[in-house]
Formats: sequence, C-alpha cells, structure tokens
Amino acid sequence: MKRSNRLAWLGAIALAVCILLSLIAAPTSSTINSGSTYSRAADGYGAWYAFMQQQGITIKRWQRPWSDLKAEKSPVTLLQVYSTLTSPLLNPEERAWLAKGNILIALGVRYPATGADFSTMQNSPFGDVKIATRRRYKKTEQQQILLGDRFGAVVWEEKHDQGKVIFSTTPYLAANAYQDNLSNFKYLADLVSKQNNVIFVDEYLHGYEDADVQQKEGEGDLLSYFANIPLFPAFLQTVILLLVLIWALNRRFGKPVTLNTPGLDNSEAYIQALAGVLQKAESTDFVVEMVGKEEQLQLQKSLGLGQIPLEPQALINAWVEKTGASPAELAALLKLQSRKRPMSERDLLSWLGKWRNLRKIQN
Repeated sequence: MKRSNRLAWLGAIALAVCILLSLIAAPTSSTINSGSTYSRAADGYGAWYAFMQQQGITIKRWQRPWSDLKAEKSPVTLLQVYSTLTSPLLNPEERAWLAKGNILIALGVRYPATGADFSTMQNSPFGDVKIATRRRYKKTEQQQILLGDRFGAVVWEEKHDQGKVIFSTTPYLAANAYQDNLSNFKYLADLVSKQNNVIFVDEYLHGYEDADVQQKEGEGDLLSYFANIPLFPAFLQTVILLLVLIWALNRRFGKPVTLNTPGLDNSEAYIQALAGVLQKAESTDFVVEMVGKEEQLQLQKSLGLGQIPLEPQALINAWVEKTGASPAELAALLKLQSRKRPMSERDLLSWLGKWRNLRKIQN
C-alpha cells in the first residue's frame, strides 16, 4: 500500500473513532431539546410559546444561570420543563428565592406510577386536560391539588411564604403533541399568568445561553472550548486513537525495517517467459525437438559416448550393452521424438515422465 493511501485510511479511521466517541459520550440533541420552546418535535413547547404570544401574554426565554434571577427586581414566574424526570426537592437557595414572592413551575417531577390509566382526561375550568402518565402524587396537608383524580395529584402547588412552587408529574402538559387539545395550552397559560409577574421560560436548562454568558463561561471560541474539555474523555480518545494507529501500522514503535528484495535469476525468467509463449502458441513439436535432443545428449554423456548425436539404433545398442535393460522403452521415446506433429499437453507430460524414469534406470 502506498504511503499516501495508508495516511488517508488512518485519517479516516481516526475521524470515525472520534465521531463514534462523540455520539456515545454526548447527550443526543433530541433529549436536550425535549421540553424546549425552540423545539418543533412532539415533546417540544414551540407551539405553546407561539400560543402565548398570540394571546398577547408577555413571555421571555431565560438563557442565563439560576443565580442571575436574583438580580430581577420584579417578582418572577419561572417555567421549567425538564427533559428527563427529576426530583421535586428544593435546595435552600431556591426556597429563599420563592419566599420573596417568586413562583416556580416545574413540569416533569418523578413520582411512582399508580393504577391509573396511562391516558386520562382531567377536568379543569378550561375543559378536559389530556394527561399521558400513570404517575401521581399523594397529597399532604401542605399541598393543594390543582389537577388530579382518585389516584392522586398530577399538578399541585406548595406555598413558600410569599411565593409558591407548582409541580407536575408529566413534562408534556402543553407539549406540541397537544396542539389539537387547546385545553392543555390554556391550562398552562393560566398557571403561569395568574399573578402579575414577569414570565420566564427556562431555556438555560436545555443548553441555550446568551452570548455574554457563553463568553463568561469560556464557550465563546474554540480555544476556550478545548480548555474546558474534561481530561478523562480527552485521555480516552487519545488512547483509542493510539491503539487504532498501532493496529493499522501493524508493527511496534520504531523505524521501519526495509526488506531485502530477492535477486532475479535471468536464465530462469527467460525460460519461464519462453515456456509461456510456446504454451500459448501450442508449439509442443518444438518443445519435443529441443528437450529430446538435450535428453539424448545427457544420456550419451552418462554412457560415455561423447556429445556428438548418434543414430537412434547405435544409441539403443549402447544403452542395452551398458545397462542390460530392455531397449523397448528407449526406442519408443526416440521414435516419438522423431515425429514432426504437435502433441497434446497430456501426451507431452507423459513423454517427459518417461524420460525421467529412464534416467532412474540408468542411474
């Protein structure tokens, strides 16, 4: 294989390995965008966001860290739609934020499944709300059920001083899949707009960030991106790439060893080339004539008769006298050699075999 071709194959293998690692290690875009207002998929909230704008309700996408909410002077209602089910527990920082009069609406909290049907219609002031989950929350004294049935709550709220948090066991309360069921859209719209708060929908949760946030977190350029790559995945990619290179080169580290090229035997090459030409031309009569003469001379030399070709009968007599063997086999060979017509390949091989046997008898 040429060096340029080898390098091309190595580059292709290395690129394929890096792509495969990226696909395995990185979360899929469909998972990240689930619940995002930028998504038009069935589990996205793009249609509901457009519905809110059509209703004239001011709503903004929040693309900054949670800590930046503290800078907001007006009370805030923050809608979070989780891509995967999460715990409903609040940390002290979130509780303190709620106590100031803010509202958190979290869709997609994890609770055990019950015996309820997976798909149900829940009564609400805006019509039947379609729910697709068996998960329910068992109400306690501190909670108020906003949407539910005999199996438990689907949507409920908890008071925290001046603020509150609203939980939902389904993240798909007003997903794009329910565009034909406007009761779901209207119900969520009412939840976020009951108070005269600034309404935000959390897109930072889905990986979207404002430009200044990207710059601050070191994601504004390629060098910053590589500077923030975790060491273990980078180390793992390097090891795998190194193993691929070793396998592709199929040798240990070090300088390549040059193999010695065997010398070319010109005589043998000439004979093989001539044999190929004669075989294609089917010139077996020429082969019989040349080989027969050489075999006869070799036989004469071994019998001590010199290198001048003898008459067939003289050679036969000398053969019988020296070896005591039957003259029939040698006579047949000499007679066949004197024929001036082509042989079949099978007959030619048989004739050569008889000369070989004759040499064994002579020896």
